[in-house]
Amino acid sequence: MKSIHIEDSYIRSFDTTVADVKGDGVILEETAFYPQSGGQPSDLGSLFRDEDEFCVLRVEPSGPIHILDRTGLAPGDRVSGRIDWDRRYRFMRSHTACHILSSVIFDKTGAKITGNQIDIARSRVDFSLEAFDKSKIAEYVDQANQLISEDHAVRTSLLPRAEAMTIPDLVRLAMDVPDREEIRVVEIEGVDRQACGGTHVGRTGEIKGIKLVKAENKGKANRRVYFELTE
Repeated sequence: MKSIHIEDSYIRSFDTTVADVKGDGVILEETAFYPQSGGQPSDLGSLFRDEDEFCVLRVEPSGPIHILDRTGLAPGDRVSGRIDWDRRYRFMRSHTACHILSSVIFDKTGAKITGNQIDIARSRVDFSLEAFDKSKIAEYVDQANQLISEDHAVRTSLLPRAEAMTIPDLVRLAMDVPDREEIRVVEIEGVDRQACGGTHVGRTGEIKGIKLVKAENKGKANRRVYFELTE
């Protein structure tokens, strides 16, 4: 199964063939739907067989399996996929913003990411910070907005694992990197490089800006920062 979004996050519709059916879900030969993973919710949208529409309620990572609102598709069926683009694009903007903010905080404090969750209304990132200073967090958000306004290019690439792991500070997660032969690298030109499988915008200017919602102490060396897109 080919994941189209790995190479191009801007593809919002595609044609493919149903490879398998599992209950109320289908596996496609290729898909642009992002499966829920890494704190980013799955895409929503529809599959069309001619004029017959099947709504995609969620996409589970194993397969990935596209869970539909009803049965009726069969292996070999040709279908057209259409992603809920407004929702996906908002996630792309927020996910790239997460990278920028985490890069600023890492550069200033050395803190790694202990968790994150991207959502429509707001997103959050957890950091392994010992000290907790809300005024400093606000400064970090201001610095992230400055980088956003500079409209840096964002590029993705797949590197052999051995090569990727030689890049300094590529892995910002406090947990281990998945054991894969290839590691996807998201580079914000002149700002940051991180291992990540999520969807991202092509330039930081597309984010527009972010606003600090709140910052919380979530226990020993775990600080949670909530932000939202400014528009």
